[in-house]
Amino acid sequence: MSTPGLKHGPLDGLRIVEFDAIGPVPLAAMILADMGADIVRITRPRTGSESWDDVGGAVLHRGRAAVEIDLATDADNALSLIARADAVLEGFRPGVMERLGLGPQPCLAVNPALVYGRMTGWGQDGPLAQRAGHDLNYLALTGALHAIGPADAPPPVPLNLIGDYGGGTMFLVAGVLAAVMSARETGRGQVVDAAMVDGVSCLSALFHAFRASGAWRDERESNLLDGGVPFYRTYRCADGKFVAVGALEPKFYRLLLDGLDLDPSAWPQMDRAVWPSMAETFAARFAARPRDEWADLFEGTDACVTPVLDWAEAADNAHLGARGTLQRGTGTVHPAPAPRFSATPSAIRPAQTLSLEEASHRWDACERLKEAT
Repeated sequence: MSTPGLKHGPLDGLRIVEFDAIGPVPLAAMILADMGADIVRITRPRTGSESWDDVGGAVLHRGRAAVEIDLATDADNALSLIARADAVLEGFRPGVMERLGLGPQPCLAVNPALVYGRMTGWGQDGPLAQRAGHDLNYLALTGALHAIGPADAPPPVPLNLIGDYGGGTMFLVAGVLAAVMSARETGRGQVVDAAMVDGVSCLSALFHAFRASGAWRDERESNLLDGGVPFYRTYRCADGKFVAVGALEPKFYRLLLDGLDLDPSAWPQMDRAVWPSMAETFAARFAARPRDEWADLFEGTDACVTPVLDWAEAADNAHLGARGTLQRGTGTVHPAPAPRFSATPSAIRPAQTLSLEEASHRWDACERLKEAT
């Protein structure tokens, strides 16, 4: 609930009902809550040792109030919250919310200005709409997975940053906020159909442009940004750790050669004929020293060489620490809210559990405050 005179982020006053899910929806709600949105997360009743924050815990579920509702028997209670919300976030398979009586039609009937955000892998329609899947499956269908990894091995299993979070979460957040802006202008709500296959395809725009111009081959590890060039890839160091090299521009490439003590005249950057021997030479040089020695050597230069850190090392990194990018709470590392706002800063707020009555009273108080101001 808002406090008079105090803004809790740029979305202070925005009310959202989130239906508990895995994948993109919890992260979308976390981002919106960090920005000040007042979110009630509806969870199913738990029994025994189960806890409402089993998946996501203190990090992904931060900033929201969790309310237990059995949607199979008490859908009307959820509808009473939706009637006063600006938006809904749900990530069920198409048709599930309709069968519960909580699809777009009844929700928009009680709240015509509602934004109904739907998150799926395949989308709300199409031949695969009812098919099960996960991040890897959605990524595979778009062509993006085929482009990732070494040429002599199967495509690797990437973290779910691309499909779930890049193609899912970020497009859901953008779509819901755009629709909220429209609803405030027109008084009319709408459904936002966010599908990971759509989002990943949109993220792939650069590579479709490269292909159209003949600047991209469909073979893995044969292009500028897929590890196909020796000056844009990772290398193993003497201690078994790695450095990342991203010296794409000629001036940065020259600084890379300086640090490796190599003669620029012997290694023309864009000569494909020398790339195999260049890669072998770079690999041998980097393998001669431990990772942190290379990090120290390139510190303060624009050679675009950085150490590949693990999660624990990242939390202790000087740059990330100076910006507060990763924050330690009560034994838990929290990513800081992003992006950063100069006038209405976001903030990390703890998760809560509330009864339905407490959640209703909270939104009642928000209404009274809005009317008073």
